[in-house]
Amino acid sequence: MSTPLRLACLDADAPPLFSLWTPQNGRTGYEPGVAEALGDELGRPVEWIRVPWVDMIPAVQRGDADAVLCGQGITAERQAQVDFTRPYAVFHEGVLVRRSSGINGPEGLVGRKVAAIENSTNMTLVETFTGAVPVAFGAGSDDVYADMLAALSAGEVDAVVDDDVVFVPLGATHPDYELAFTVQTANQWGIAVAKDRPDTLAELNDALARLVESGRLRKVWEQWLPTLDYPFGT
Repeated sequence: MSTPLRLACLDADAPPLFSLWTPQNGRTGYEPGVAEALGDELGRPVEWIRVPWVDMIPAVQRGDADAVLCGQGITAERQAQVDFTRPYAVFHEGVLVRRSSGINGPEGLVGRKVAAIENSTNMTLVETFTGAVPVAFGAGSDDVYADMLAALSAGEVDAVVDDDVVFVPLGATHPDYELAFTVQTANQWGIAVAKDRPDTLAELNDALARLVESGRLRKVWEQWLPTLDYPFGT
């Protein structure tokens, strides 16, 4: 039997990126779709290592997982800890607020509490908003996205910054939330691999290149993210 491809991710419900894991269906969504395509390309079954957000990179550094495939924007800080494959997604960042908040641009965030995942590209963006009060989420949470939405709903924060793909399921007519504005940051997401595993990095990079060339990655994108432009077209 082929050795499983062990991929680390938090166990949370964040469609269309990924769903909660179930014994019956495993995980569904864009990232599990990418994982399945990679597994097929490599001839290896996929095994999900479910850990909190803050333990994903340590999990690959310890060797508990082969790679992280879970919303990892390619940043200099992360590149100091792990190596990244070529991107499998490119997303912009959105600012979600309570409906009728009156916030429709960065100037509306002065003095407002703005939530984002700690040590993320989203938090980096929050820190560029003049006068905003950054509120970091993530440490030890099993579902950091749900935690941020709950805080927004309760009025504990005034806005949530995350990649635009995360807000797709809320739509334009959600009764509680609205997308205040989007920043065209073009964040590249990659698969994170421990620095002492260059062979794994090369294997995943080659497989991703074949998925792009064959058109299979585009099919996965169009299945799960049909309202977003596919970023790897000619």
